[in-house]
Amino acid sequence: MISPNQCCSAVIQRISAPISAVWSVVRRFDNPQAYKHFVKSCHVIGGDGNVGTLREVRVISGLPAASSMERLEILDEESHVISFSVVGGDHRLVNYRSVTTLHSDPSSGNIGTTIVVESYVVDIPHGNTKEETCVFVDTIVKCNLQSLAQIAENLSRRHTAN
Repeated sequence: MISPNQCCSAVIQRISAPISAVWSVVRRFDNPQAYKHFVKSCHVIGGDGNVGTLREVRVISGLPAASSMERLEILDEESHVISFSVVGGDHRLVNYRSVTTLHSDPSSGNIGTTIVVESYVVDIPHGNTKEETCVFVDTIVKCNLQSLAQIAENLSRRHTAN
């Protein structure tokens, strides 16, 4: 349940690569910069890569943020679900929580197509509207998922070629 001072959305990306290729990139909580181009660096500061692990993410300059402290909430290898929440940092996305799920695309008739759904909920920063907040976060998530598609598709092509 979201409160009136929060917004939520979901972004969907079709990727021409099998779930295994996409999951191999998405599941790396310790390496978000592999496909999230707004991330400059990431350092795991607590945990062993399982639920409860904390990471400090530094973002590229030019964004209204410098760093983010994030906690791994869900890592379900079998169902291909990963979730994290922002627990601190120098940014305006307070109480941000993201859940990313991977699904085979049954409509494509091609077992090598994956549907990625990334949903989130976040507090609306003071001075911003719900719409402004959703547009900002949706834009970042869309960029991340488009990058993920390129990386997973290239990874899948390289694997198929070998």
